Amino acid sequence: MLESVPIISIIILLPLVGAVATLLLGRREEYAKYVAAAFSGAALVLTVLVTLEFVIDPSTTAARGYHDGHGFFNYQYYESYPWVESLGISYIVGLDGISLPLFLLTALLSFLAIVFSWDTKLRPKEYFGLMQILEVGVLGVFVAQDYFVFYVFWEVVLIPMYFMIGVWGGPNKDYAAIKFFIYTHIASLAMLVSIMALYFQAGAHSFSMEAIALAGTTNFSRLFQIVVFAAMFFGFGVKMPMVPFHTWLPDAHVEAPTAGSVLLAGLLLKMGGYGIIRVAIPTLTAGAHELQILMAVIAIASILYGALLSLAQKDLKKMVAYSSISHMGFVLLGFATFSSLGIVAGVFQMFAHGLVTAVLFMMCGVVQHKCGTRLIPSLGGLSRKMPVASTMMTIGFLASLGLPGLVSFAAEFMVFASMFDKWAMWLFLPILSVAITAGYYLWALQRTMFGPLTTKIDTSHLHDVDWYEGVPVGILIALIALFGVFPSLIFQYINPAVQIVTHLLGGG
Repeated sequence: MLESVPIISIIILLPLVGAVATLLLGRREEYAKYVAAAFSGAALVLTVLVTLEFVIDPSTTAARGYHDGHGFFNYQYYESYPWVESLGISYIVGLDGISLPLFLLTALLSFLAIVFSWDTKLRPKEYFGLMQILEVGVLGVFVAQDYFVFYVFWEVVLIPMYFMIGVWGGPNKDYAAIKFFIYTHIASLAMLVSIMALYFQAGAHSFSMEAIALAGTTNFSRLFQIVVFAAMFFGFGVKMPMVPFHTWLPDAHVEAPTAGSVLLAGLLLKMGGYGIIRVAIPTLTAGAHELQILMAVIAIASILYGALLSLAQKDLKKMVAYSSISHMGFVLLGFATFSSLGIVAGVFQMFAHGLVTAVLFMMCGVVQHKCGTRLIPSLGGLSRKMPVASTMMTIGFLASLGLPGLVSFAAEFMVFASMFDKWAMWLFLPILSVAITAGYYLWALQRTMFGPLTTKIDTSHLHDVDWYEGVPVGILIALIALFGVFPSLIFQYINPAVQIVTHLLGGG
């Protein structure tokens, strides 16, 4: 039914219309959250319907794509409209099994972040408007099939996040916002140069990802692929972020408002991983093969370095920020194996990390709002005053450290299995992070939630989570448990699309 309407464009337009409506409220700022929740909620409902109607069988006639001798690019809900015909630019969007989980994750986290921010008092029109503009950009990145459109959506994301950090952030918000802008903008420029190199070298007179990939099978030399892949890997890697280009992330997280941290870690980091597996690896397979070991080394360095730095943090939010570097390293490590199992695990890890890190940053926000501090040495015994909050934080920490039955376990186990198949005993390096991760999470949990009630802050006013905090976290915890017990609910979408990538790599 949904195939007959431009459903993807409608989903993207809903938060855009919502952002305009929110910003035009005038003095009726108190209605901003209702307008934002209505339009973002409508986009979420349609995204769920799209997910339920998505046809998993790649041979279906409902799918669109092309066959290049290696595999079938199976895009569904496909839309293509000429835009700047003289340059070969078209508005092309579509979904496949790699982009669908991230598209769903974007709609979900955007709506829940709006609900979580229900008590925002400072310039609510602008705050909720920017959140919806950010949603538009991220949704567009995950469905764009034209490089020019992809880059436009990519840049759209940068603007609202810069202002969310710079206006609603913490004491060092100006420094963090500028650092975020400089790092990510330089990475975007590297990506833009790579896109232009692909466009001119392919000679297809089109920015279509399909057309350039097809032309590249004959027009891209090995040296060209190595150079351009390295540039793309840098551009996307900064966004993930990978070591050593990660230093913008902890500052941005610490200073960003809670909803900003949720969207930054839950969605923006995934744009980097998605770019690697959607654009860089399938289009430049020879370059990917040449730099495969470098990808694996950087992934392992990110996993271990992020975990070790998390162990040393005194700020709860900064600890979770460094843990994101470690967990996104698993995404890159899965991709670096070039195996079906590893790539499926990498995509699933992006989805899993989005759910888990949203819980963690929301609970850091709850602690900050209620206690006035996130410093671990100043906290303690909070479970006596906040039993629901302590339960939710415990579940979030256990999910992030990979407890069996929760969503991260399946993803990380598959990454480890794929690495063992590829590099055997080198697995002992990244697997060290499991013990370190358990260490910093359990230690932080023991010092903040359990033991004697702290006397370093005034605890007489403490109360448990409010409804607008508890509902989003409760929904995320339910999904973490659901996909932890039944990961095949997501695997079934990812597998067919990943088979195409591995066929292309076999030909690279």
